Amino acid sequence: MDAISRPSPNHDERAAPVSMIVLHYTGMPTCEGALDRLCSPEAKVSAHYCLDEDGTLYSLVPEERRAWHAGKSYWRGTRDINSASIGIEIVNPGHEFGYRPFPDEQIATLIPLVARIKDRHGIGRGNVVGHSDIAPTRKEDPGELFPWEALAKRRLALPSPTRNLIDPHWSDAAFLLALERFGYDVSDSWKAVIAFQRRFRPDCIDGVIDGECRAKLLALLLPRPQGEP
Repeated sequence: MDAISRPSPNHDERAAPVSMIVLHYTGMPTCEGALDRLCSPEAKVSAHYCLDEDGTLYSLVPEERRAWHAGKSYWRGTRDINSASIGIEIVNPGHEFGYRPFPDEQIATLIPLVARIKDRHGIGRGNVVGHSDIAPTRKEDPGELFPWEALAKRRLALPSPTRNLIDPHWSDAAFLLALERFGYDVSDSWKAVIAFQRRFRPDCIDGVIDGECRAKLLALLLPRPQGEP
């Protein structure tokens, strides 16, 4: 896969092997503005890749180095997400500057990129996550318009369960315990629920723990039958 080199100085040594992919949106009006920031020594932020809306891919930080994209974050017991992850910035204005759907050309480049990174590092589908999954109190990206199902049907991310859903009728406290077991930081319970909904039930993001939320989380925690995506 061809990528345009746009080196960023913002990286250091990893303290852990790569076990995750974190997807972001840039949240800036233009790709060039995002690249300038990701490559600015003063900004002290970076990512391994930046993907423009037309499908143009930029390589910023070598995968063996620790890029600075996750900030304060947590997933499945890991707190130094930067050390354990590959960060991909996907160009989109974001909620602040006119959030919009991700173009087909962009996703057509993202899919093989994620597939190759996933295979190269042996990353499980449950560790292909959004910035809002690992930092629910701070982040909303890549947001409710991101086409997770395009990745899920290729076994590159977990799908949102839709079949044979059973509401376990957990209390809110039990749901939060299960959500923590799944991987989320639930220290701010309302924002953790919103992050879960944004990822797995994007048509209704209200922070309310209802039967659909409980059923989807239960399905995600149960072993998937052989052959299911």
